[in-house]
This record gives sequence, structure tokens and C-alpha cells, in this order.
Amino acid sequence: MSIHTQHDIEHNIGIWGYAFGYFASYVPYSMLTKAVSSGLWNPNLGPVDGLKLLPPTALASFVGMVGFIWAMGWLRHASKLQIGSLAIPFPTMWTFLSGLCTSGIIATTTLAYTFTGSSIVFMMLLMRGGVLVIAPVVDALTGRHVRWNSWIALLLSLAALLVAFSDGINTTMSAIAAVDVTLYLLFYFVRLRLMSRLAKNTSPGANVRYFVEEQLVAAPALVLLLCLVALFGQGAMPETIRAGFSDMLTGDYLAIALIIGLCSQGTGIFGGLILLDARENSFCVPVNRASSILAGLVASYGLVWLYNSRQPSGHEWAGAAFILLAIGFLSYSTIKKALGK
Repeated sequence: MSIHTQHDIEHNIGIWGYAFGYFASYVPYSMLTKAVSSGLWNPNLGPVDGLKLLPPTALASFVGMVGFIWAMGWLRHASKLQIGSLAIPFPTMWTFLSGLCTSGIIATTTLAYTFTGSSIVFMMLLMRGGVLVIAPVVDALTGRHVRWNSWIALLLSLAALLVAFSDGINTTMSAIAAVDVTLYLLFYFVRLRLMSRLAKNTSPGANVRYFVEEQLVAAPALVLLLCLVALFGQGAMPETIRAGFSDMLTGDYLAIALIIGLCSQGTGIFGGLILLDARENSFCVPVNRASSILAGLVASYGLVWLYNSRQPSGHEWAGAAFILLAIGFLSYSTIKKALGK
């Protein structure tokens, strides 16, 4: 097999492997998070505040990140800071910024589902739909060609969100919730811009180097942020985060929180690798979003099976049908090449 042929296979099939990994991580992550935060997992314990889950899940994510990079042997791809005879893996200025944006995305995503009076579905639609809109904007700013099937998949993904949006959800939104969503989209815009300029290419090791350096910042930065809030913050939110730290050694939810954290890191790993694919953002972002939406649907049925919770509505099924169509259009080029046409 020639090097060129091997590269074509990796380029066209690799992202679907990452998409499956993202899906396989997102199903238990979302299902367990919902079960614990709603009190389904342990009725005697009752609901566990999402902010209280953050410390143990963030620490588990950090351990998962270190373990994955170490097991893959990717640490050698990172840039190095030379201190005497020591060469220490160290991010560049831009991957450091991207890592901070990734931490911000994790934090704002969690906070989005904690605001009183704002529908969870509405917040989810704003965030996912916003990133879908950002994708072609970033491609245009970086001069990337957007293929016809990517445009169709993008429109179908937006249609899926609009169908779910029409399901009579609560669209009430506080000022702080609007700030949270705005920051989330800003973090994603900066991250996608940096990825497009520095890593979304076919240069050997470029995307792996970017991924490693970004991850070396993202997980530690989130843990550090939580520690600072717990130590110096005032009010209900810092108090809840402090309780999350103090209960880690004695809390009844610790084991399940650690599993949630590892699954969360799985979504971060595979989600990041999807976005770092060399193709345009208008292709990669719908792959990322579609994986999470389908995983959410499967997780919903997992909760129905385990806890007899609410079944997905007809609108959610219709949205999933649009997502499946989008995946079909996105995979058009891969199927065509596989068939030798």
C-alpha cells in the first residue's frame, strides 16, 4: 500500500472512528450525569447538584487525559521548553489559548444547565446550533472551500435543532444565561479559528501536536479554576463547589462521579480529534454535533429502560432523522471512494 493511499484511508475513515468513540463516550456520560443530577441513580441520596459533581469529574478527566496521552505515546509530539538539560513538554502561546478556551467550553456547558428558569433543551439548542452557524463563518475567514455535501449536512443539522425547538420548550432566558451562551460560542469561535490556522492540515503530526498541547492546558486549567473558586469564591455557587471537593472522600456518589469524569474526558478526546480533521469545519462540526445528538437519543432510551423516565418525543425522533440524513451526506465522499467511483 502506498503512503498516499494509506493517507487517503486515514483521512476519510479516521474521523468516523473518532465519531464512534465520541458517541460511545457520550452515551454513558450523558445518561449517568442525568441519572445522578436528577436523583434517579440513588433515590435515597436524592439529586446531586451539577456543580457539586464538577470537582470529582474534573479530576477524573485530568487523570484520563494524562493516561490517554501517555498510553498513545503522543507526549513526544508536544513542543518542548528547554530548562538546562531537561526538555519539558510545553504548549505554544496559541495552543495555551486554545486549551483555556476548551476549559471555558466545559465550564460554560455545565453552567448552562444550572440556571433557574431556562429550559435545558433551549440552552442546548442555542449552543449546538450556534456552533453549527460558526463553522462556515470560520471556514470563510480562513479561505477554506466548503463542499456541497457539507453545506447540505449543515442545513440538515440546523433543521434537526429547529424541529426540536418547535416542541413547545421554555425559551425564558436570564441575563446571566445569555452571557454564558455568548461566552461558550466565543470560546468555540476562537478555538476553531486557531485549529483552522495551525492544525487542520496534512502536515505530519500537526494535529496530534496541537491536540496534546491543548489537552495539557485544558484539564489542569479547569481543576485550577475550580480550586480557586472553592478557596476564594463567595456565595451559593462556590459553596456548592467546595462541597464537591469536601465530599470526594466520603460522598456516596464518588465512584459514579469518577466514571462520569472519565467518560467526559472520552468525549473531549474524540470530540477534539474530530474537529482537528484536516477537512473544513462545515464538515467536522456537524459530525461532532450529530454524534452527540444521536448519543443523547440513545441515552434517553437507556434512562427509559433503567428508570422508566420520559421517552423521547416525536419531535426528537424527527430531529434524529434529520441527523441521520446529514451523516449520509457527510459520508458521501467516503462511500464513493470506498466503492472506487
